[in-house]
Amino acid sequence: MSILIKGVALNGQKKDIYVRGNFIEKVDDSIALSADVQISGDGKAAIPSFINGHTHAAMTLLRGYADDMHLQDWLEKKIWVAEAHMTEEDIYCGARLACLEMIKTGTTFFNDMYWFWKGTALAVQEMGIRGAISAVFIDFFDKKKAEEQIEINMKLFEESGNFGDRVTFTLGPHAMYTVSEESLKWAADFARDHRLLIHIHLSETQEEVEDCIRKQGMRPAEYLEKIGFLGPNVIACHGVWLKQKEILLLKKHDVKVVHNPISNMKLAVGKAFPYERLKTAGVTISLGTDGCSSNNNLDMLESMKFASLLQKYHHKDTTVLPALEVFQMATINGAKAFGLNCGEVKEGALADIALIDLQRPELTPHFDLYSDLAYSGNGGCVDTVICDGKVLMANRKVENEETILEEARRCAFDLIKRASKSNG
Repeated sequence: MSILIKGVALNGQKKDIYVRGNFIEKVDDSIALSADVQISGDGKAAIPSFINGHTHAAMTLLRGYADDMHLQDWLEKKIWVAEAHMTEEDIYCGARLACLEMIKTGTTFFNDMYWFWKGTALAVQEMGIRGAISAVFIDFFDKKKAEEQIEINMKLFEESGNFGDRVTFTLGPHAMYTVSEESLKWAADFARDHRLLIHIHLSETQEEVEDCIRKQGMRPAEYLEKIGFLGPNVIACHGVWLKQKEILLLKKHDVKVVHNPISNMKLAVGKAFPYERLKTAGVTISLGTDGCSSNNNLDMLESMKFASLLQKYHHKDTTVLPALEVFQMATINGAKAFGLNCGEVKEGALADIALIDLQRPELTPHFDLYSDLAYSGNGGCVDTVICDGKVLMANRKVENEETILEEARRCAFDLIKRASKSNG
């Protein structure tokens, strides 16, 4: 399979891009090679497709279901009740909807943590994008539950190779307040032995931090270092309540941090993400949307805008987190965090590319691409998406999208009906 993109704007210049297989083979002023697919880049800009560093993909089924509630009420009375009735078919439908939404908004990789691992993996396999997928590991400090979770994860790891190269198995211990010390240590050891990433929530709320201090006599990152959990394979999501000494610990162990600005603001976590301190310490920071129950979409362009504006507001400084920097959080920083050969449109990189429609009103008159993307654009500006050398969306059309939407609606309303019946 080969693709030739003709006359597209790339880094401010008109270029041709030639893709052979799943790699970008050539970028030049003019390429005279035949290709299976030729795409006109006229009026478009080529960018690396986005990397969503933290999701619970199948929560698309709960989008708009339980908004404007206090966090604990939201979790205990709505979300956990609905999740208790989810099946693998529900997860598959919800994850497929998530993949569709991500393709439509220019994302081709996401880092996920949710139930029924195979449902999400199957959706990724079918939809053509990439996913680092973990099964939620929660034992609530129960030894029997921990043994069950370990057995499930070991079996899933063995079976994960059946889903192809675009599906990456990861471990997903949910958080320190839901996973025992013994299980966290097991996850750290198993991940090191098998060279796996670990996806975990860290210091999202003040309550989480105070609970850790009360039980362990130290802050969350300090505790994780003490038990030997921290390492370059750890993807720590949120990090809103990190103190400076914890930031230095994360840097020491090369832990990667994912910022989720919209979720943090919507759930009122009480602080602004310490972006400048993490950046100054040299920590790799990428960007995520979180799940659709706490965002409510998977649009990385929207997350870029919120991330930048939140920092400007917090620091009372308009120069903090400028447009290019937040764009890099959503692309090259994510690639570094997840060990991906993408995040840039260049020769030798994976052919994960998005074409932006520069003829959109919100991108006119178009003085600067990064400013337009960060402050003016939205996912609707994405015209074409290529992942792993295959065109997944052309002229904003994704194959079979009407059926995916219809099945997701059916699944969502059926799920809530089942949950409501059982809850009286």
